[in-house]
Amino acid sequence: MDLGAFLVSQALLAGLVFARLGAALMFLPGFGEQTIPARHRLLFGLALSAALAPLVPVAPAQGLAESAPVVLLSMFAVEVTIGIWIGTTARILFSALQFAGYQIGMVAGLSNAFAPGTGSFEGSTLIAGALLMAGVALVFATELHHLMIRALLDSYALFPPGRLMLGDLAQQSVRAVAQSFYLGVSLAAPFYVLSLVLNLGMGLANRAMPSLPVFFVAAPILIATGLLGLVAAGPAMLSGTMQALGDWLIGFSF
Repeated sequence: MDLGAFLVSQALLAGLVFARLGAALMFLPGFGEQTIPARHRLLFGLALSAALAPLVPVAPAQGLAESAPVVLLSMFAVEVTIGIWIGTTARILFSALQFAGYQIGMVAGLSNAFAPGTGSFEGSTLIAGALLMAGVALVFATELHHLMIRALLDSYALFPPGRLMLGDLAQQSVRAVAQSFYLGVSLAAPFYVLSLVLNLGMGLANRAMPSLPVFFVAAPILIATGLLGLVAAGPAMLSGTMQALGDWLIGFSF
């Protein structure tokens, strides 16, 4: 093999690795946040792909260089699809925090405390945004990002390059959506009970004292108890989400 063919084969090999890893990094929690500039995410994906390319069990470089263009395009499409699936599935599990934060804002009376719901800014997303930021910080504080990189390497054992198992991908995506919804409801469940008890108590107080301005009395109490409950339950909510995400990533090692 001459130098030109060797360089082309190595470039194709690195491109195949980047197709999966780069697509996954665009959506993985922590790495794929919208607050990170796209140029920085792209440079990190290129650097990570170059570092991990020697460890990835891809087809021999000479075979890639001799493949037909249609075969190469299909391989790149498969790798990008698998990478997007890995990133989006992890993002779906991580979105349990967003769902729980939205529900907490609704039941605690914070859904419209700072801005009208009909405008471009949704006040109900403030708690969800705070939980998501805390979750992203916890991803790096607990070194869960190392587990993500390990899962990307182990994904080549479950999904060999060039092979696309649509049935398995769809089944796992459905399971991830169900688990994320279940986790989000479980995280917000104490606040459902808290809101029910407070509203029931205020309703009974209104029946006993009709002249009492229940709305003006109940709103501050509901918001204060909701914030106190969030302070008390926040660590458990974050750790539960990180545990669910970590268990899913560990599944790539088996």
